[in-house]
Amino acid sequence: MRLPLLGAVIAIALLAGCAGPSVTPGPSPAATPVAPAVVEQAPAHFTVDFDTSTGPVVVAIETKDAPIGAQRFYELVKAHYFDGARFFRVVPGFVVQFGIAGDPALTKKWDVAIKDDPVTKRNARGTVVFAATDQPNSRTTQLFINLGPNGRLDSLGFAPIGQVVSGMENVDKIDSEYGEAPDQDKITDKGNEYLQSEFPKLDYIKTARLKSE
Repeated sequence: MRLPLLGAVIAIALLAGCAGPSVTPGPSPAATPVAPAVVEQAPAHFTVDFDTSTGPVVVAIETKDAPIGAQRFYELVKAHYFDGARFFRVVPGFVVQFGIAGDPALTKKWDVAIKDDPVTKRNARGTVVFAATDQPNSRTTQLFINLGPNGRLDSLGFAPIGQVVSGMENVDKIDSEYGEAPDQDKITDKGNEYLQSEFPKLDYIKTARLKSE
């Protein structure tokens, strides 16, 4: 199954002459696995240190801005889900996308949709946002960082969960030469084995840790 990003934006982007995140519908409810149990509630504020191949990136989260997405992000970081994950889709001036695990078994474990959050913040440059399909309540593990002001995403229901507060220059350095070429189905099925073989220059997340860890 191809993991989500942004269905309605494709048509809008084509009409507007700019790139938009790709998407297909998410899994049917019958096929959805059981979500890992929530063992710890996300705090009101938390910070995540990303050690990436281009340098450190720090993301700050205000849980009240998008509480459901913030909780999922907190759980993924606690589980070290992002360690080794590639930035598999980079559209200059638009978004950097990540969130398919390097290990296919880990991707499958967390492939559980969460409910949507209301949009309370603009999709400004540096905001961190969960990807979604054009269906309601389809967010799972994929996220993107806005490389520019993408206010058109606000009305499409993309709720920022946080903001890059340090290291945006390192986000800008993430290699874009492969663009949207990596196949999300193959990443899901084969993980980093596929990406290292076919797209060896992709930048990646070494580790993602809560500030207190």
